[in-house]
Amino acid sequence: QVQLVESGGGLVQAGGSRGLSCAASGRTFSSYAMGWFRQAPGKEREFVAAISWSGKTTNYADSVKGRFTISRDNAKNTVYLQMNSLKPEDTAVYYCAANAAGIQTTWAPYDYWGQGTQVTVSA
Repeated sequence: QVQLVESGGGLVQAGGSRGLSCAASGRTFSSYAMGWFRQAPGKEREFVAAISWSGKTTNYADSVKGRFTISRDNAKNTVYLQMNSLKPEDTAVYYCAANAAGIQTTWAPYDYWGQGTQVTVSA
């Protein structure tokens, strides 16, 4: 079992930056690929970014490529999402998730999920 807790959400102006963290506890964090997903009201949950267990491989949705950066610190059991040049369309609840099978860009294969943190970008 892996428990995930996101933090760092809040209100930010368009063009601003925000950093999210996801702290993991439980089974070996470093054996899991980690992903960030988001869900806006009335929309399906969508892939944002993912990182391999080693941190050497990353994958981003086209909508955030060049603006968001995913990273991890296995010594701290934490994965991060740095969001720059935020846009109103980035407004959503952001979730982190763990996947024992490696990087995936769809949500279904992920084994464990956090409770989510709200990010609101004002115009």
